[in-house]
Amino acid sequence: MATNTTLKVPLLDLRAQYDTIRAEVDDAVRRVMESCHFIGGPEITGLEEEIARYSRTPHAIACASGTDALLIAMWTLGIGPGDEVISPAYSFFATAGTVSNNGATPVFVDVDPRTYNLDPHRLEAAITPRTKAVVAVSLFGQCCDLPALKAICDKHQLYLIEDAAQSIGSEWEGRRSGSMCDFGTFSFFPSKNLGAAGDGGMILTGNAELAERARLLCNHGAKPKYYHSLVGTNSRLDALQAAILRVKLKHLDRWSEKRAKNAALYNALFEGSRVGRPYHDARTRHIYNQYVVRVPKRDELKKSLAERNVGCEIYYPVPLHLQKCFANLGYKVGDMPHSEAAALETIALPIYPELTEEQIRYVAQTVREFVDQG
Repeated sequence: MATNTTLKVPLLDLRAQYDTIRAEVDDAVRRVMESCHFIGGPEITGLEEEIARYSRTPHAIACASGTDALLIAMWTLGIGPGDEVISPAYSFFATAGTVSNNGATPVFVDVDPRTYNLDPHRLEAAITPRTKAVVAVSLFGQCCDLPALKAICDKHQLYLIEDAAQSIGSEWEGRRSGSMCDFGTFSFFPSKNLGAAGDGGMILTGNAELAERARLLCNHGAKPKYYHSLVGTNSRLDALQAAILRVKLKHLDRWSEKRAKNAALYNALFEGSRVGRPYHDARTRHIYNQYVVRVPKRDELKKSLAERNVGCEIYYPVPLHLQKCFANLGYKVGDMPHSEAAALETIALPIYPELTEEQIRYVAQTVREFVDQG
């Protein structure tokens, strides 16, 4: 195949998305600017109610980022020094970094090699008398097996938090991601399926008491203003971000369906090749926050794609148990073989809703040429 020097396929094209909803977004921003109500207020409460309704859970608390959502969820549960929190070894850093930020010790468990989510069969062996919680990540847009994980947590009287940063709208047997644990946490980082124009996050729970405590911790522990029952922090979502997210939420299911259609086309185009396609558990609704394939010579493929104007990303090149900052925990190469293999072999291809069929075919052809023909 001759190199196409004119066609460019970015990993993500936020401009293309904005162009489809420009009038709605601009009206929402103008509404906030004219109100001059930038912190709290109707945009925040409106978004919280709409996210709770969308995720089919009673309570949603807006905060400053997906990282803060995890941090405050753990803080609310009283996780701290002397506690252990189990998480998958293959995830974004915040999954484990927030454990350390709360003064607790991360304990890593290997992932299922097909879904890259925490393997329930490996969880129980990692539980000790110091274990207080489990953080399960619904990675790349596919909900993890939360019923199986919750059964184990209930047996051992542990809290279960779902890091749903990449999986808003995903489902497990009809139940929405973020709604099945003590806490679910979302990120609204711009690259997410539901992305803000900056950072933002949301904490979800079915427990009214936990919701009230999390809300207080996000706002310096104050209710009413200047009366502090807890020592909290400042983790507030801006009204401008909330207004933009409320616009985008109306389009989210349509965008997720288009991502799934794009994934189906990729899957068909990779049929019969050596490209390892994403596994889709039939019990889930997969929203494809990322479309992640497994290939030999992954780093060489990344270079080849760049030469052909195809955007891609490696999620994640170093598993958590091998990160330098966690060296004191004593993990070594070989301890988490499935996480380590994923870190060496996976690469994410463009999957955003506005992709054209021509772009998808070009990406697939470029990948197949490299992988199958060398």
